[in-house]
Amino acid sequence: MAHIEFLDTTMRDGQQSLWGMRMQTGMALPVASLADRTGFRVIDLTGSSMFEVMIRHCQENPWEGLDLMVQAMPRTPIRAGMRANASVTFGVTPDALMDAWMRQLNVHGCRSFWIYDVLFNIDKMHRLAKVAKEFGSEVAGAVMFALSPVHTDAYYGDKTAKLAASPDIDTILLYDTAGVLEGERLKTLIPIIKANARGKPIEFHSNNIMGQSAKAYLDAIEYGVSILHTANRPMANGPSVPSTQIMAHNISLLGHTHDLDLSLLAPVAEHFEKVGKAAGFLVNQHYEYDVLALQHQVPGGMIGTLKAQLAQHGMSDRVNDVYRETAAVRKELGYPGMATPFSQLVGIQAVLNVVNGKRYSIVTDEVIQYAAGFYGETVAPIDPNVLDKIMGSPRAKQVIANPPQQPTIEELRKRHDTNDDDELILRALVPEADLARMRAAGPVKQSFPLLSSPELDQVRRLMQLAKTPYVQMKIGEMEVEMIRHGN
Repeated sequence: MAHIEFLDTTMRDGQQSLWGMRMQTGMALPVASLADRTGFRVIDLTGSSMFEVMIRHCQENPWEGLDLMVQAMPRTPIRAGMRANASVTFGVTPDALMDAWMRQLNVHGCRSFWIYDVLFNIDKMHRLAKVAKEFGSEVAGAVMFALSPVHTDAYYGDKTAKLAASPDIDTILLYDTAGVLEGERLKTLIPIIKANARGKPIEFHSNNIMGQSAKAYLDAIEYGVSILHTANRPMANGPSVPSTQIMAHNISLLGHTHDLDLSLLAPVAEHFEKVGKAAGFLVNQHYEYDVLALQHQVPGGMIGTLKAQLAQHGMSDRVNDVYRETAAVRKELGYPGMATPFSQLVGIQAVLNVVNGKRYSIVTDEVIQYAAGFYGETVAPIDPNVLDKIMGSPRAKQVIANPPQQPTIEELRKRHDTNDDDELILRALVPEADLARMRAAGPVKQSFPLLSSPELDQVRRLMQLAKTPYVQMKIGEMEVEMIRHGN
């Protein structure tokens, strides 16, 4: 029997997959101390894309929010995620800025990191791991899984060996964004990863898009995985990961052990369920097994984005067409793994192909950069006919003539007119107009207003009495708008 450690990703992948990264600090802070006392090995909390969303959509200073959360969880190492060659942008971020980003996350208290690169630029992953070690932080080197003819067990064994060769990599993280791994593949994949991991623990993250990830976790334990990524039940399942509750239950029934205080899961679950419903976000999700998901492998965090893009064009009924087109584009582009930035790169190109009716009539700059090798060497060759269309697009010459720059940190500070690296990172992430709106919003709010049942009843009564189809209410700092649809 095995002793299993749990990594909590309720407030990172859970909310990224279900809430579109809109979890404000005040939504999580009231139960942060409970999560901290639960007994998780690590609590996964943030990443650069979340910083951008907090600034642009929530007008919240992400550094301030991170400080509050870290202070509220002193017992448990806090994890941040890093893409090896970029922060928010789908392009390429200068190495000097990536190093500064890693250092500042450490300065603010993060002590665990997962570093990934879908095209496995191992040197960049190792460089960032070395920066993290300046602070004594733990580093997980991610093996991003994708299902394709070229992503073989031998391929992943080779990448694992190269990652594990660095003394700065502490664990190997098998990351299945599309939730497609199942028993037969795990039976051959995990042993080769374990054989090349130099005795380093293996973590497993699998988004439960196909409804089979909980079983995959149990199979993985049998082959040597000892760290599972889970989320509290309201923030679990569907495009998120399996719930902590079901996995703790399952492993106990099978004779495995863990260190969790299960009594602390219920109040956290109750809190996030209330917050999610009050904010209009998804909670308590379940997906059915859909073979189409095996083909497109769109990760949880991208599903909502694709649907929103189609809604903007009045084409919500064509989501399955986009999924099929995503599968075709992914094959034509040489089977890139479906994680940031390539899930967005492939998905957006698929939407353009469907919306315009003529495939590759419009090609994004990022697809051109990918074809030009700016991101690194592709896993498999790009389809020659598609490559001709990409390189023959109107923007191709201009994009290729401007490869990624590598300014020094001093040049970056001068460019953004600051010597404060916290501020440098924010200015490099988003436009100044968004930062101005964030600053105007004032300090981070430490709680989130919940509509109680009496308040909801009051709104319902008002809507019944109102002769107009629109009612606006303001209760303290909270403003509610109600619009009547239909009769």
